[in-house]
Order: sequence, then C-alpha cells, then structure tokens
Amino acid sequence: MIPLTPAARTRRRISNAFEGALRLPLCPCSKYILLSDCHRGVGNANDNFLSNEYLYLAALQHYFRRGFTYLELGDGDELWENRSFQKIKEIHPRSFEIISRYYSAGRMYAVYGNHDMVKRRNRFRQEHLHSYFCDHSLQERPLCPDITFYSGILLQDINRKTDIYLTHGHQADPLNSTFWLLSRFLVRYVWRPLEKLGIPDPTSAAKNNRRKKKSEQRLVKWAQDHRHLLDTGHTHHPMIGTKESPYCNTGSCIHPTGITGIEIENRCLTLVKWSTQARADLTLQAAREVLGDTICLDAYL
Repeated sequence: MIPLTPAARTRRRISNAFEGALRLPLCPCSKYILLSDCHRGVGNANDNFLSNEYLYLAALQHYFRRGFTYLELGDGDELWENRSFQKIKEIHPRSFEIISRYYSAGRMYAVYGNHDMVKRRNRFRQEHLHSYFCDHSLQERPLCPDITFYSGILLQDINRKTDIYLTHGHQADPLNSTFWLLSRFLVRYVWRPLEKLGIPDPTSAAKNNRRKKKSEQRLVKWAQDHRHLLDTGHTHHPMIGTKESPYCNTGSCIHPTGITGIEIENRCLTLVKWSTQARADLTLQAAREVLGDTICLDAYL
C-alpha cells in the first residue's frame, strides 16, 4: 500500500469530519448564528473571553429574540490551558444561562474543536454538562444534559443547490488534530507560562501567521476540490468566501475590539461584528455592524 502524502491525509481528516455529521435544514425561513472560539476561561489573565462576555451575551440575547438557532463551531471553552470545567462554569454563569435557554428551546447545536476535544466523550458530558449554578435562582439548573458535540454539521439546502459544511477547522493542521494531546501538553505546561512573558504560542493557528495561512490554504483547497461551501473557525480570521474560493470563517469571540460571527438568514450569509460603541449621550452600547457584503447561496452556484 502506498502511504498517503501529507496533503492527502489533511484532505481525509477534513472529509472524515462530515462522516455521521448532524444534518439540519436550510431554507428561506432558516435563521442560524454561527460563533466559534469563545475560549471561555477561569477569569484569570489568560481568559480572553472575559472582557468580551458582555458583547457575547448581548448578541445571543438579540438572536434569541429574533428566533435564531445558535451553532457553536468549536473551542467554546478553553480546556487546554484549564483542567477544571467547573471553574469555567463558576466564572461565566450568565453565558451558560443563555446557552441553556437556547438548548431548552431546541435551538443549540455544537461541534468540538481542538481546545475542547474532550467534549466528544460521553463521560465528560455526563459529568459536566448536566447542570450549572444559576445566579438568579441561586440553585442548580439544567445546562445541556443530553447534548452531542459533533465533528461536523451539514446545513442541507432544501432547494438542493448549495449545502453548507460546518466544522471547527483544526483538521487542517496535524499538530492540532492528530497530535492534539501533545499540543495540549505544550500549551498547558510550556507556552501558557511563556505567554505571560510575551512569547506567543507557535502551535496556535490563531497566533502564528504562518500556521494560520497554511491552515486556511488547506481548507480553501478542500472546499474548491469538493465544490462545497465550507465554514470553520479555528484561525480566528473572519472572512466570507466567493464562488472561486468557497470558504468562510466565523472569526472569534476573543478579539480585543469585539466578537465576530456569521448570520445565515433568507439563504444569505452575513459576516457581522459586535463591539462596544458610544451613543450620542456618551453612554456605551453593544452595537452590531456588517462586515463586507451579504452573500446569497445562489452566488456560489
């Protein structure tokens, strides 16, 4: 048997993410909000989500009122740097409260990423996702007791024209997929302490521009070769694809200037950013702005 080339192994990893993928309908009445890479932490200096949590809550409340379904595309929680998921729940109870509301309404689905790969295990879900402590009622409330974290989600266009393939995107990088246990060890015990000294993690596609570019090139190539519209997170680089390059990225929820995501409504994709802005009376508000052009699915045909 001829061994696979590195490029072939990458293509296979990405394709394997959609074996047994969850299939959800995509029609003119569908409303989805895609967010990824929240990296909810334990409230310390490494918890980059903490300063953006207000924007995250404002955005999800906005989408809940408008009937959107929340799709979290991996790395929702920072479980490489942090060993305790219980501490994450204790620091971010309001985030888990809104997640619980979406889940209870049947409007919450998720894939796992490299930083929360452990969520694919039944034991982890049974031990940690059954409940959270609600600050309002001062008691334990159901969280996502029966949730399944998928490797991929497929939004199936009822018009049978353009389906949307959703996964985290770490499959494009062997260090963050095949060798994720090694990477987690290095992040937890080597690079996390060094980051405090200003030395960035070289294993991260989000912090290493060379790795980011390579991962995105591989994801774009897979989308082009398979003629699929692919949407991921992982690199923290928000973008909307084109017919020639049918690859989109939600960005992240930990950028210093705000959070980004992709809205899907009326069979169109809109890249949006939520940031803190000042009103005329100098009070602050969470504001939504559109980045680039809204692209309808028919444009990818």
